[in-house]
Amino acid sequence: MNPTATATATATDVRAVPADVLAALRQTDDAGRPVVPFTVEEEGGHPLRCCLTRARTGERIALVSYAPLRRWAAETGCDPGAYVETGPVFVHAEPCAGHPGGWPDAFHGARRVLRAYAADGRILGGRLTEPAELPAVAAELLADPETAVLHVRAVEFGCFLHEVRRAG
Repeated sequence: MNPTATATATATDVRAVPADVLAALRQTDDAGRPVVPFTVEEEGGHPLRCCLTRARTGERIALVSYAPLRRWAAETGCDPGAYVETGPVFVHAEPCAGHPGGWPDAFHGARRVLRAYAADGRILGGRLTEPAELPAVAAELLADPETAVLHVRAVEFGCFLHEVRRAG
């Protein structure tokens, strides 16, 4: 993944759902449900968390339940307690090229919430921001040494869109 330098000099690493997690989610999602793929009939409506693009007409995708904080906690050994959430995300039904790195500008057409989490799994707070300000706000939040990871979420439904960490 390509880190993106920002005005505050904190380099960020924008992360889609990892390929190994996607492989598991395409079998059984984080709610224990089997995956049911479908073909997109209208372009542009489904934000894909596997490659951080929007689905195109004719693509095979699936709506799966995903628990990003639970998976991050398993990776880092923290205990996020009550902050663990499972929510809906769209992914390609089959493996795709994934996210090439950097900020997926076309993915963010509306305001977003950045949620900051500490290394022990506690939520530190959140910031509502405009799409053009996302990289700078993420860098600002990650400049705080207490912030370990950020989740970018949709305002309308609260859905997880992608993760941001410090590069390196």
